[in-house]
Amino acid sequence: MTKADIVSDIAKKTGLDKTSVLTVVEAFMDSVKDSLINDQNVYLRGFGSFILKRRAQKTARNISKNTTLIIPEHNIPAFKPAKSFMQEVKK
Repeated sequence: MTKADIVSDIAKKTGLDKTSVLTVVEAFMDSVKDSLINDQNVYLRGFGSFILKRRAQKTARNISKNTTLIIPEHNIPAFKPAKSFMQEVKK
């Protein structure tokens, strides 16, 4: 499902025009991104959490040049679904 599919589905269910729905969906995504950039997790009760996971520093290898490089510690965004959401998906 793409963003356009989500916008069309919400517009059909709510009766709002697609441009308004697109604006709201993009504002929601921007809000989640901004929160994660500012090291704040986003919790949506009954749906899940957008969280930051810390990746430890590691040594990687460039096989073609036969060199090693150090990848520093960094954060990556992740999604953790709520238990109730997981149960609905399993059914």
